[in-house]
Amino acid sequence: MKLNLPGLLKERLPSGGFRYRVRTHGNKARRITLTVTPDHKEFLEHYHAARRGISLTPEIPAEDRVIRGSIDWLVIKHLTDLEKKVQAGQYSQLTLKKRSHLLNRFRAEYGEYALDMPATKVVEFRDSMISTPASADSMVEAIRVLYRWGCSVGYCDVNPAMGVGKIDKGKGGALPWTAADLKKFKKFHGKGTTPYLTLTLFMFTACRIGDAIRLGRNHEFERNGVRGLAWQPAKKGSARVEIPMLPPLYKATRAASVVGETYLLNHKGQPFSTPDSLGQMFRRWCRDAGLQNRSSHGIRKAAAHLLAQEGCTQYQIMSIHGHTQAQTSEIYTKGVERWRMASEAMQRLEGLDW
Repeated sequence: MKLNLPGLLKERLPSGGFRYRVRTHGNKARRITLTVTPDHKEFLEHYHAARRGISLTPEIPAEDRVIRGSIDWLVIKHLTDLEKKVQAGQYSQLTLKKRSHLLNRFRAEYGEYALDMPATKVVEFRDSMISTPASADSMVEAIRVLYRWGCSVGYCDVNPAMGVGKIDKGKGGALPWTAADLKKFKKFHGKGTTPYLTLTLFMFTACRIGDAIRLGRNHEFERNGVRGLAWQPAKKGSARVEIPMLPPLYKATRAASVVGETYLLNHKGQPFSTPDSLGQMFRRWCRDAGLQNRSSHGIRKAAAHLLAQEGCTQYQIMSIHGHTQAQTSEIYTKGVERWRMASEAMQRLEGLDW
């Protein structure tokens, strides 16, 4: 490749190779040797700096600053790959944030170890976090995903986190809201407020918080004279959702004093930037209303339970919640349907001559 740049010198070395030097502007006697060749992405940046009398060193990739074949190295390679997939829209920024938080903690403990760690070490690390069992299980899952990726690209052969069980017994996930909870929240946060609109949006769409920050009037449509909402959930693998827009939700969206590109706006009148920012604010609104340990996901569960109690099938709940697997919605319908079938069966015994 022939370069026609002022002051650039291509010199042959005794070894047969070439080096590139640059005469500094205004001082031809001074020559700065470039540490990169023309095929390097930062070549022009180094050239122009040298013309100004500045010698740059090439940026060393993070993966080259650590021991190759170490856990440090594998984590950096994985997160770099994940960043590219986020930019391509295959994963969300929130996934990258959570994965980075967990794996950087993993690096801090085992970064310099060889990546072929035994399963016993994963169990040991999990148990060291036993005071926060949910976080411990999340850490194991992050390590499992890390090594699954490493195996898929040929960096390792064994996934040490496979088969490592959970220690968090859990309490069924997010706590579903009760009718009393909903009433208490609405009483504290009146109509026309952002908290009231947020609660109404969650209750009458059953959307996830990652979708709530995106929904707005541009998602509305009309079909056969009925106004509806349609969106593609951000969660990977979810089905597109199209539901009627019921009067309580329509009224709440039109009662807002400030109209923006999304229904939910922060105190500056701008859309919430991340699901976390809305989540933190919503938890604060719950505490203000005297509701502890409540979350937006608990409303989603409450909506599903309510739909089941009103006789909706698991497939109807699937269409509203964006589920693609029937067993996911079956969680909400199983108990209700068993009671309904039991009641119908017992009614058959009422006329029995005993």
